[in-house]
Amino acid sequence: MNSTLMIFKIVLLLTLVSWINILQARPLTTSSTGHTTTLMTRVKLQDHEEDSSECWDSLFELQACTGEIVLFFVNGETYLGQDCCSAIRIIERQCWPSMLGSLGFTSEEGDILHGYCDASEFPSTPNLAP
Repeated sequence: MNSTLMIFKIVLLLTLVSWINILQARPLTTSSTGHTTTLMTRVKLQDHEEDSSECWDSLFELQACTGEIVLFFVNGETYLGQDCCSAIRIIERQCWPSMLGSLGFTSEEGDILHGYCDASEFPSTPNLAP
């Protein structure tokens, strides 16, 4: 009986110690400088005012052009508007690089959108021989 009680106390003590370690507060992420980042910073609400406004404006533009993106993939449409491509570039390059994946696009679809929008940003001009 004494050994059973002793084992129970040891297990209880180990359980409490592990709970204390688990429940200790820790930073969720840190920035490249080693400082803890807040949720406000990560969603671009606290960084530079201009950048955060551009990020959120682009996100709303992306929402507005969702129909274009769906038609681009479903019907094989080969056109996305400049505003839509601009929103994709800003979000992926300056704001939230993994946003398209969070919205349900596969990495392949994201790559296709990047490729299309990057190509439309700098259209190649044909070389016309004189």
